Amino acid sequence: MSDSDKAPIKTALFDLHVSQGGRMVDFAGYSLPVQFEGLMAEHQHTREVASLFDVSHMGQITVSGNDDLSTLSALETLFPANLKNLKPGGMRYTVLLNENGGIEDDLIVTRPAEGQAPNGTVFIVVNAARKDHDLAIMQAALGTQLDFKLHQEKSLLALQGPKAATVLANLCDAPHQLSFMQSMPANIAGMNVQISRCGYTGEDGFELSVANAEAAKLAQILYEDKMVKPAGLGARDSLRLEAGLCLYGHDMNDEIDPVSANILFAIGKQRRTDGGFVGDRAVLKSIERGAENLRVGMVFDSRMPVREGAQIVDDQGQQVGTITSGTFGPTFGGPIAMGYVPADMAAIDTPITALVRAKPVTGRVAPMPFVPQNYARKPGI
Repeated sequence: MSDSDKAPIKTALFDLHVSQGGRMVDFAGYSLPVQFEGLMAEHQHTREVASLFDVSHMGQITVSGNDDLSTLSALETLFPANLKNLKPGGMRYTVLLNENGGIEDDLIVTRPAEGQAPNGTVFIVVNAARKDHDLAIMQAALGTQLDFKLHQEKSLLALQGPKAATVLANLCDAPHQLSFMQSMPANIAGMNVQISRCGYTGEDGFELSVANAEAAKLAQILYEDKMVKPAGLGARDSLRLEAGLCLYGHDMNDEIDPVSANILFAIGKQRRTDGGFVGDRAVLKSIERGAENLRVGMVFDSRMPVREGAQIVDDQGQQVGTITSGTFGPTFGGPIAMGYVPADMAAIDTPITALVRAKPVTGRVAPMPFVPQNYARKPGI
């Protein structure tokens, strides 16, 4: 039986989603809600209050070595981020590259808080469709030095929005101790929950890792706060696009390097000159020469969204680029998109023409994020 023939995996929250009227779809091999009340309502509620997303399809991996420094040092030979200077409870966004500098996946590495896990333990969260792929690469590269475990027994919930900290502060002290990209364990109603202040919406928020057996209980406790409403994949996509955040397999893939993808921040500053990671020769060459094509943000004059796959053309109608993500931005109030154009067309306000059903739609290169990001730069609510 091929992967395409397999029934989608039901997360621990499947029954709860159905009871709430969630419209379930197959996404990355999982049955997940695309919407509940509706994309626009869920999007705006997240921007204004707080929404709960099921992101249990993401891959949660534990890496174990002799001690923190040796584990992080080993991972630095694979990932281009500066990891050795991660403080306990710190998180870092980075990428997994191939020898040609192409992005195999983007991911987040977390060093557990003091006393949370045995010395030498590191947590990694990877994309759903790439978790087995990523695990195989990590084990092939570092399996003689480190142990890797993919946690199928854990769920991941994302509480996102400007009131997320207020909601969570009624249940634990994490919001008062964590700022953006920090993580700690907490006890909520007798449940052990790993709480990370991060997310995929551009808003303040938290991701909560919990045992599958307790995921529905945790979600129901969060829903007891009337500020919290369920949200699905549709709103998650429009929110992340307004925030200017990439989606793997769309805005980047194994043939696109971090320079072209405009995510140079995923590579540590010193490592941009020193290298020492898989794909470093190709990436350092791209940094030195500059990328031929760049991911940029775009806005359009029409009210019609310009979707993924649309061609970007020059004055003679010849294709020069491609839209990789596009939608109507509910908060932005108009069509927004990301895509790749030649480097000489990447400057802000450069005119852009895309083809929608063979008809030209005009726009321009625009700065990202399209909507200001509201991450919590210091602990508190």
